[in-house]
Amino acid sequence: MTTPFLTRRAALAAGAAALAVPAATPRRASAQGARTLTIAIGGSVTSLDPHFYNASPNHSASQHFFERLTEFSADGKLQPQLAESWRVVEPTVWEFKLKSGVKWHDGRDFTAEDVAFTIQRAPNVPNSPGGFGPFTRGVERLEIVDPLTIRFHTPGPYPMLPTDFASLAIISKHVGEGASTEDYNSGKAVVGTGPYRFRSYLPGNRVQMVRNDAYWGGTPPWEAVDFRIISSPPARTAALLSGDVDIIDTVPSSDLPRLREEARLDLTSIQGLRVIYLSPDRSRDDNPIQVTDNDGKPLPKNPFNDLRVRRALTMAIQREALAKQVMQGTATANGQWLPPGAYSYNPDVKVPAYDPEGARKLLAEAGFPQGFRMVLSTPNDRYPNDARTAQAVAQMWTRIGVQTQVDALPWSAFSVRANRQEFGMRLVGWGSVTGEASYALVNILATYDTEKRMGANNQGRYSNPELDALTAKALGTLDDEEREEILKQAVKLAMDDVAIYPLHQLMNTWAVRKGLKHSPRMDERTRAMDVMPG
Repeated sequence: MTTPFLTRRAALAAGAAALAVPAATPRRASAQGARTLTIAIGGSVTSLDPHFYNASPNHSASQHFFERLTEFSADGKLQPQLAESWRVVEPTVWEFKLKSGVKWHDGRDFTAEDVAFTIQRAPNVPNSPGGFGPFTRGVERLEIVDPLTIRFHTPGPYPMLPTDFASLAIISKHVGEGASTEDYNSGKAVVGTGPYRFRSYLPGNRVQMVRNDAYWGGTPPWEAVDFRIISSPPARTAALLSGDVDIIDTVPSSDLPRLREEARLDLTSIQGLRVIYLSPDRSRDDNPIQVTDNDGKPLPKNPFNDLRVRRALTMAIQREALAKQVMQGTATANGQWLPPGAYSYNPDVKVPAYDPEGARKLLAEAGFPQGFRMVLSTPNDRYPNDARTAQAVAQMWTRIGVQTQVDALPWSAFSVRANRQEFGMRLVGWGSVTGEASYALVNILATYDTEKRMGANNQGRYSNPELDALTAKALGTLDDEEREEILKQAVKLAMDDVAIYPLHQLMNTWAVRKGLKHSPRMDERTRAMDVMPG
């Protein structure tokens, strides 16, 4: 059924278990058929520009077209992709050897010039709501040794460089120079090295692609892929049951018992790396947004900047109830952002105890004996049971006197508004695809700083100089054991400060038509490359 996450970062080997289950009549993706694979995902693909927004649905789509120097396997192990090998030449110099014979979709050779261009472009995409600058922050300068060899100079010892590159899509210099995000969305600039070529993109609806017969990694089995966006969970399940699609992601927990009884489906699942959490707005001190007193009048000070208020709110959440009743056993309660067994998971950081009386006392100490009013904003089509989770939390907070109203929005609208700091409190998810703590520390908890390329996804604008210093220390520590201890300290510091409110860790589950072989991924990406004909 599911596989526990019990290994460390060096060998993130949580195996997937398939639940034999029945469903609909096989359709388009049989080995003898038209070889078109139809995928349905719940999250909206907001852009085909691979450097525009660091979000899982965008990655799932773009990885069909664009590749990286390194990548993570389904079970979270770092491995080569466009890089053939890498080594430390000096403590501050990394050398990467690139694969030979790799062609762009237009037939031109992939070279080190393309890598250098990518490093320059990724942090500088206009209007990016959560970009890729953090994955280039370790590069102080670079030098091209020859067309297939490139060296990266780092400001100091930086062991995370190969890991960072697993999140950075390489684009072609000859196509990318002068290309805008709109050029990628139109397909004009979607010229990659990946196993599929662009056919069409209809935002909010689907991405269509065709096989790259010249792919360096061998001929993909699917002649075409229809990558659909079906945000409604019931509609996604219905599409699978009717045979209209071959595989769906984020299977609704309420549908699992039913799907287990269907005749021609398999369920695949694996321990996920995504935590669902709450994030308060810390960008304002005066005139906080979406927070008022009980009469609806503006508050003079932002209550979320008071540690007592933050502790009160986290103490009022019944995390075990959320995991069991709302998530129906498809998630586990958590008090940090990694699952047990992961490299840098801190066992001393426990799930916060439910203590409504203690929460009320802290609110009174902070000057809110009668509580206050607030809005909790959430997507309603991005994560499993996202809006239901928000409603449950709102009820828990209301019980301690914080009258909470839920505002549920489609992901496409939510993500844009969150980037503009338009929410007082929001529910969101974060997948630590690297399987260790620094990915979140750098992207969602570091002080927002475009020049330092830190905090790209820190939309609540949390800032803690002590935490920033620990993060920097960890990133410059070469010894794995020493670095892990520093990261554990950082995890504890962040959680003691209630930087975010972790709720639960997701189990990743897909439903796939029997006869197809699916390899579930810890990073929750849904890709044609992970589905093989039976």
